[in-house]
Amino acid sequence: MHQYLERVVDLLDPSLNRLHHLSLEEARGRVLSGDPQSIRSIDGSFALLAKIGKKVRMARSLDRPMRYFLAKRHEGPALIVADRMDAIYAWLKSEGLHDQFHPSYTRMVPAHHVVEIELIGCPDPDPVYTRFFEPIRNSLGTDLDEIGGAYVSALAGEIIKWLPTIPEREPVGVCFSGGIDSGAVFVLIYHCMRQLAMSPSRLKAFTLDLGGGDDLGQARAFLDRLGLGLFHEPIEASPATLDPAEAVRVVEDYKPLDIEAATMLMALLRGVRSRYPEWTHLADGDGGDENLKDYPIEENPELTIRSVVHNLMLYQEGWGVGKIKHSLTYSGGLSRSYARTYAPLRHFGFAGFSPFTRPHVIEIAEGIPFIEITDYKHDRLYQLKGEIIRRGMKQVVGIEFPVFPKRRFQHGAISKEALRTHVPDREQFFRRKLAEIYLEASR
Repeated sequence: MHQYLERVVDLLDPSLNRLHHLSLEEARGRVLSGDPQSIRSIDGSFALLAKIGKKVRMARSLDRPMRYFLAKRHEGPALIVADRMDAIYAWLKSEGLHDQFHPSYTRMVPAHHVVEIELIGCPDPDPVYTRFFEPIRNSLGTDLDEIGGAYVSALAGEIIKWLPTIPEREPVGVCFSGGIDSGAVFVLIYHCMRQLAMSPSRLKAFTLDLGGGDDLGQARAFLDRLGLGLFHEPIEASPATLDPAEAVRVVEDYKPLDIEAATMLMALLRGVRSRYPEWTHLADGDGGDENLKDYPIEENPELTIRSVVHNLMLYQEGWGVGKIKHSLTYSGGLSRSYARTYAPLRHFGFAGFSPFTRPHVIEIAEGIPFIEITDYKHDRLYQLKGEIIRRGMKQVVGIEFPVFPKRRFQHGAISKEALRTHVPDREQFFRRKLAEIYLEASR
């Protein structure tokens, strides 16, 4: 038999792994074991690959996009792993293998699963997916004070682990709209800094102001109510600088809401970077809506309130691995769309963090008995996040937490009318822009 010589190319930056109480090699060893419980105990942000013989195992946390591509060579298969499509393409081009590439041929490692691939030649078998994080649903009671206390305490616990990893003289920023999620992150960072005897003077709340949006006033009102207005710093930008085509190139996706959000985030990050060339650490509230199922169901014809409250981590993982609607190229839910946050931050040289993405926090959220509390009523579901955070903040921090109506980031920095002038709501437009990237590259 012909003996294939496999090759594994790991283009992931190991310095991006932020692990608590565990070395990088120990974490890789746990991935190599394939044991779900051992991998679940990896605490932090990670994208890891491990190989033994012809077997490769890969796993990642929710906040770390991880892609792979299997190339064919005469000697045997080559597995290329990276956080981006264009990094995979660049390596293939350097090896003269880029004619095999198409964006849809890349695969995303789905969050919360270890992916196992056997590099045994042509044709290679399908990957094997094993879930390593499976929170118990409906494990909590219906007392919102108890739920709020547990949820906010878990958020604070993740922040307390994160803050000491930042050099003590470096500043900390929050992408801040004054909404529930970014508000909770800011308040808890401030609270935890004081608990850890760190100087809160390192902290800033950055709000994007494109003119005509509601976030700027909301952010000011939020901080002023808590006597924290001195931490606020608006970042002004012109709507004319919004570039959705650039956002498509950076995020490498085409979903309109994600491209809208990424376009706004890039405007904010460009402003922060211009003002503070050395700034590194930015936190945000990404994942807060997903955890407490706070999206308008009426806007998505594929969803009902029953599908939202009955499916494990629907907003974090989409319909799930092995389901017809699960995209092999993109994964699903926040597992897919976290690129809208991760990629712009990396593009501008920032290191991001959201406590809402951590398994312990998601575990508590999934333990909430949503059906019993909401009785399948939309309005009760939409009010729940504000109530849980408000009550939790009262217990953990001792404040009256301001709660404002929900608004998407891209709809708060600029009016919806002005947004449509600069960012179209057309998926086909964004699909075409993504396709054009590699049409240009192949010329």
